[in-house]
Amino acid sequence: MSPTFTVRHATPEDESGVSELLLASYPGLMRTAYDQAVLEPALPLITRANPALLSAGTYYLAVNDDGFAVGCGGWSRERPGSSEVQPEVAHIRHFATRPEWLGRGIGRALYRRCEEDARSSGARRFECQASLNAQGFYAALGFRPVGRIDVRIGPGPMLPSVLMQRAI
Repeated sequence: MSPTFTVRHATPEDESGVSELLLASYPGLMRTAYDQAVLEPALPLITRANPALLSAGTYYLAVNDDGFAVGCGGWSRERPGSSEVQPEVAHIRHFATRPEWLGRGIGRALYRRCEEDARSSGARRFECQASLNAQGFYAALGFRPVGRIDVRIGPGPMLPSVLMQRAI
């Protein structure tokens, strides 16, 4: 029998667990789509939990039976990197799954929770700034690519990505 998981709201107290999860996930999974020269400056910034997301009430953790974080992800009304809000649009944010837990429905369960809550808040469309390695995951959830974009990571590096959208 496979270990099970549940999805719950993340809180600011989950910061170290989320950061550890991101660090366990992103370096290996992103290496399949990005050169080391792109990853080296970006990874220290993207493998840290975002305190604003953890406080927002729209970020979630998938935890195993022992309470150990095996996946995370959420959404916001604000476009990542800005305070811009468009009516009826929400943004998928900072999804990750521990590599040893891939293929068990964690990402899909987190996404369903995001969709339910975003729709209840009045959102009718999701946008996602998908890393190149995550484009297939989001396409499997029904997102369609809009075009290539470069996402600024912190004060410096740009991460080639794909803007994707999905009606909810």
